Amino acid sequence: MLLLSAGMFGQMYNPVKWKTSAKQISEKEYLLKVEAEIQSGWHLYGQYIEEGGPSRTAFTFKNPNKNFELIGKTTEEKGHEVQDKIFDMKIKYFEGKALFTQKIKVISGSLTAVNAEVEFMVCDDSNCLPPSSEELVFKIPASKQAVAEETATAKIDTAAIKNDTSAVNETPIVNEEDAQKPLVFLGSKTSSKGLWSIFIISFLSGFAALLTPCVFPMIPMTVSYFTKQSKTKTAGIRNALIYGFSIVIIYVLLGSIVTAVFGADSLNALSTNVWFNLIFFILLVVFACSFLGAFEIMLPNALANKVDSQADRGGLIGIFFMALALAIVSFSCTGPIVGTLLVEAASKGGIAPIVGMLGFSIAIALPFSLFAAFPGWLNALPKSGGWLNTVKVVLGFLELALAFKFLSNADLVLQLHWLEREVFLAIWIAVFGVLAFYLFGKITLPHDSPLNHISVGRLSLGLIVLSFTIYLIPGLWGAPLKMISGFPPPMQYSESPDGFGAKSSAIVKSDLPEGAEFGPQNIITFHDYDKGMEFAKKAGKPVLLDFTGYACVNCRKMEELVWSDSKVLGVLNNDVVLISLYVDDKKELPEIEQYVSETTGKKIKTIGNKWSDLQIKTYKANAQPFYVIVDHKSTNLTEPSAYNPDITAYYNWLQNGIKNFKK
Repeated sequence: MLLLSAGMFGQMYNPVKWKTSAKQISEKEYLLKVEAEIQSGWHLYGQYIEEGGPSRTAFTFKNPNKNFELIGKTTEEKGHEVQDKIFDMKIKYFEGKALFTQKIKVISGSLTAVNAEVEFMVCDDSNCLPPSSEELVFKIPASKQAVAEETATAKIDTAAIKNDTSAVNETPIVNEEDAQKPLVFLGSKTSSKGLWSIFIISFLSGFAALLTPCVFPMIPMTVSYFTKQSKTKTAGIRNALIYGFSIVIIYVLLGSIVTAVFGADSLNALSTNVWFNLIFFILLVVFACSFLGAFEIMLPNALANKVDSQADRGGLIGIFFMALALAIVSFSCTGPIVGTLLVEAASKGGIAPIVGMLGFSIAIALPFSLFAAFPGWLNALPKSGGWLNTVKVVLGFLELALAFKFLSNADLVLQLHWLEREVFLAIWIAVFGVLAFYLFGKITLPHDSPLNHISVGRLSLGLIVLSFTIYLIPGLWGAPLKMISGFPPPMQYSESPDGFGAKSSAIVKSDLPEGAEFGPQNIITFHDYDKGMEFAKKAGKPVLLDFTGYACVNCRKMEELVWSDSKVLGVLNNDVVLISLYVDDKKELPEIEQYVSETTGKKIKTIGNKWSDLQIKTYKANAQPFYVIVDHKSTNLTEPSAYNPDITAYYNWLQNGIKNFKK
């Protein structure tokens, strides 16, 4: 099929309109409000997005006379927030409307107006527009208004406007209703799915905690207690259910405390906060060392004895304190698991810690309650033994591997390139390789029982771990390792993005044409229009103009999903000359090359401005990605193409342009 009709490409977009207002909230303080009206289907990015992601919305308030000062940061409404797979970061966006507020204080003279500028970027499901800017004017009201008259729409997020120095990505989490709305162009999962993942992982972790030497032996002890205390079978079942419910309450209360202390909204910022990630890394390493037998993490004995004494009181209170005693006594085994879950859940934000503790506690409570209610089932349980410590050690290795994910997060945020993809994978290969040797009985650790033979279960687990270790090894040479996608750093964050010793397209960099470099999928790419055209004439090939952007989501999708296809890649490597023009390139043009656009009337200052102006002037379009196949006189050989993930259609479009070039 043809990609899209020709009329759709000669189209200019202007999907955002800006409105300003100002309100006096005290004698010298004013609240400046900016409302963005966004056309249906378009998305405006928020202010607090990390470097390396889409261009964020940014406000510049002009104050040449220094007669006012900004109070805090420019705040924004709750929008939609998702984990974007392409940029590997959390990205916030708005649709429909977006309200931004800035508090100012007059410090000298009178103020009649405040001038500002907003830079922003918008996308829809098919296009991304280059970063744009608008001049804003706030007319300051002459009359004073009392703070009490402030309306609900002008309320300030006091947590966000405090004059602090916290990380720029402290955006509020998306509410549950918003989280369920799909975002096709970001290709990410909703928050509700994230909570289910946390619940399932925590539930499985609860079962893992059951199989530790601190918890498993307590099951028959608990059953014995309830059997002696309950006069009838009905009373035994009732007490067992109360006991299980008490376990759930204790752990959910712990998750609630974590959420209350940090705040549901602020927890969201932990995933990209350098210091929290470093603290989490240290915590998980400590937990791992504890599980591996270096030491035990225990609560004070006095606390355990005091709680245990309360368990003898009987009744509901006694049963609750029995559950609390279980949590305290088993802390040396469950503590590292609970801590890890809280760390991981906290980085998700919102009520994730509560959901995590709910899943964990249900898994812990179920066996205790069921065996207490039906003591005859105990006969089916395996006996305690050295296998329990093996479970504990395996969990220690898993904690150690997970710890480096948090260290990697900190390294990525700081862009230190200390823990690049190859180093991360080497560490994981070492961790899981040693775990495989341990399971095969080649390595022993403290608290291990003598091993005369390997059980079938232990051998099977060892083979699985060894297979996983071997699977990781090709990642050092550039294999994508989709099974663990999201854990190691992205491919481009690497010592050698093409793998150790690899050569891009069988050509070394010294053999590249002048002005060319290796682009997406290692395609030889020109970033300069004139140099690319000159090479195309010498090579006798048509030119594929690729109007793109560093922060263009759909551009990356086309490069990763469509250009990677063997048929399409063959055409791009052999049959055309690719010229990629980045409309968001911030490098300034030499002053002599700067000019005022005939089309938009704006001054063209940067390389990105130049290519954006070329696209607008020549093709009457301003969205990316935008592809044009031209001959050496810049004449179109076929209708331009926009974003289209249909590989066959895109391939046929390329072939049609090449066919017309050869006529």
